[in-house]
Amino acid sequence: MNRSSLVRGVLAFAVLALSTFVVLTAKPELGLDLRGGTQIVLEAKDTPEVKVSKEITDKVTQVLHRRVDALGVAEPNVTRQGENRIIVELPGVQDPREAAKVVGKTAQLTFHEVLNQVAEKPAKTAKGELWLPSDVGGGVLQLAKPAMTGELVSGADGMIDPQQVGQGWFVQMKFKGDGGKIWADITGKAACEPVNTPKRQVAIVLDNEVISAPQVDPDGGNQLCGRGIAGGTSTISGSFTEAEAKDLAALIEGGSLPVPVEIIDQRSVGPSLGKDAIRASAEAAIIGLGLTAIFIIFVYRLVGLMAVLGLIGYAGMSYAALTVLGATLTLPGLAGFVLAIGMAVDANVLVFERAREDHIGGRTDGLRRSLRSGFQNAFSAIADSNITTLLAAGLLFFLAAGPVRGFGVTLSIGVLASLLSALVVTRVLAEFFVSRKFVLKRPGLSGINGHGRVRIWLENRRPALMSHSRRWLLISVVVIAVGVAGVVVRGLNLGIEFTGGRLLEVSTAQRITPDQARAAVGEAGYPTAIVQATDNDNVTVRTGTISDDEAEKVRESISRIGGSAELVRNESIGPSLGEELRNKGLIALGIALLAQLAYLAARFRWTFGAGAVLALVQNVAVVVGVFAWTGKPVDGIFLAAILTIIGYTVNDSVVVFDRIRETRSARATENLGPVIDTAIVNVLPRTVNTGISTLFILSALLILGGDSLGDFSLALLLGILVGTYSSNLTAAPLLLELERRYPAPPPRPKRAQVDRDAAPDRGAVV
Repeated sequence: MNRSSLVRGVLAFAVLALSTFVVLTAKPELGLDLRGGTQIVLEAKDTPEVKVSKEITDKVTQVLHRRVDALGVAEPNVTRQGENRIIVELPGVQDPREAAKVVGKTAQLTFHEVLNQVAEKPAKTAKGELWLPSDVGGGVLQLAKPAMTGELVSGADGMIDPQQVGQGWFVQMKFKGDGGKIWADITGKAACEPVNTPKRQVAIVLDNEVISAPQVDPDGGNQLCGRGIAGGTSTISGSFTEAEAKDLAALIEGGSLPVPVEIIDQRSVGPSLGKDAIRASAEAAIIGLGLTAIFIIFVYRLVGLMAVLGLIGYAGMSYAALTVLGATLTLPGLAGFVLAIGMAVDANVLVFERAREDHIGGRTDGLRRSLRSGFQNAFSAIADSNITTLLAAGLLFFLAAGPVRGFGVTLSIGVLASLLSALVVTRVLAEFFVSRKFVLKRPGLSGINGHGRVRIWLENRRPALMSHSRRWLLISVVVIAVGVAGVVVRGLNLGIEFTGGRLLEVSTAQRITPDQARAAVGEAGYPTAIVQATDNDNVTVRTGTISDDEAEKVRESISRIGGSAELVRNESIGPSLGEELRNKGLIALGIALLAQLAYLAARFRWTFGAGAVLALVQNVAVVVGVFAWTGKPVDGIFLAAILTIIGYTVNDSVVVFDRIRETRSARATENLGPVIDTAIVNVLPRTVNTGISTLFILSALLILGGDSLGDFSLALLLGILVGTYSSNLTAAPLLLELERRYPAPPPRPKRAQVDRDAAPDRGAVV
């Protein structure tokens, strides 16, 4: 074993050992779409006095953190995102109304003396007085100017009186600074007023709403008159339930936000939906991997078995990397994790096909040398194809938002893990086993001793594909026109991520039809809502922007005809955020195309890049057109699929172009058409075998993955099928036509180097 093989072997063992340790000892962080709960995205707003900055948003985050902690939610997460946004994640909280009621309160927390209470607000009010609705006894409270703000409250707790179990919940407040003295002054004045009169109350106001207006010591007469409640602590009682006491304590302790905030995105996912997604993705991964393993072993025998072992190593490395990096695993992330299996297969197939060529062509001596040559010759195509995929994944992470970023993270990790798996783990195993005497005596077992059936069939027929180059281009133009017509005629069914609005998914006890649900939702006051059935017999309702209470009204309307109705998914996105996500999606697509073009321009001639762009346009047009004609939703998951298709198409085109360039260098005097035909014949077995392997995985996701992953898988299936055609019969024919019209200039001859010592003397006669 030479030194390089020894280094690869040690590296492979170390990576696998470390990955195994991490897999057995750690767990990845699951997103709320997998474990259930509520996520709220808030945006801090400027005021005339305060302009939002990172520092201000950090202060808002701290206040919200105190409020959320006071709710008693297990493992909440409150983080700043960018300059002015805060993401609040509440695992296990299924009702967003209660969460929004506490988290979304935005104005100053203030304490007021009560001047009066009447049934209706007077037409004229004195300067400096506030008239606010009261939730205590009804009516309107006339309040004096704020006597104290929430910044002087150091803490508040919902507590229970052991002597009054079930009815004895109260709130205990603690003050800091001058808070205790001010509170004593307020309560001292109120205690001098008659019991059960408005002036006996102290009003606690948050977001222009009276959240509590307790009387000062109603059973103690006037004992506190003039001196008030001293000591820096005070209690508020009044037949609170546990939830009411804790919510009030959370609002008081949270204090004031320095600037107002607006809820721009809200998502709630039931725990059953997340468990179903994990189960479906796991089943799809197992089935897809199983079918892929059988296929790879059938086609490539021993080295195929080594590739399957490398795939298992890939799965462990990806899982370990996700855990170590602290990445949050989301539903789209699971899809990216499963999809990257196809990338790992592709690298192995490229190597094995090149090893077969070199061994059968007699360019190498022995199985092990052929395998080494396969790795060396395939490295350029592997690097090019994976770089293009990483470009798409990176754009998803930096330009997309929400769960789609999770797809970008896992796809990036998956691509890097697949490279390590194919180029290190699989190589070490394959080189070791093909060198054994048992295999050397039976070279047919190796998997690289003969071509596969696809290659043999092609070589026997030697199709002159490029003799019909214009026919292929005409077919491509027609296909693109049909896709564009779908967008023009039917339009795109943009999801709420791009339009804003509310999406509800409801699971009913009794099965109901979409027409029944549509009628019930219409009677509830939403006749224009879009009501559809899901693959698991749930009902989805998509409306414009509505409140949490209105969403609950929709659920109740379905519950009346379905026996009962559980809200398994509840998403609300503001119109401004929808517009932003839509713009970001278009920017991501545009930059993805430019990035791929720039890469192709650097690696190949511009004619190659033009061919790849037409293949891209065809792929995207077909997928978007199918979704337009069928009315399927175009959302963030679809955007992830399109960017992945762009990466896959360029990946495929780069492999074809790489072989065309190599074949053209070896046969520079021949016409380009036969050269391209030969390159396609050489590459097509790889394209077919990789495509079939990936189709196994995506088909499993399509069948088992539910609505979201099902549409994602459908888009990718279409992209792979059309991509196999376009990279060979769209990109290559256009390359041929452009090269005929704009041939590359002949290489400039190198200047001859003159040996001055051997040159004749200028004055000599020669």
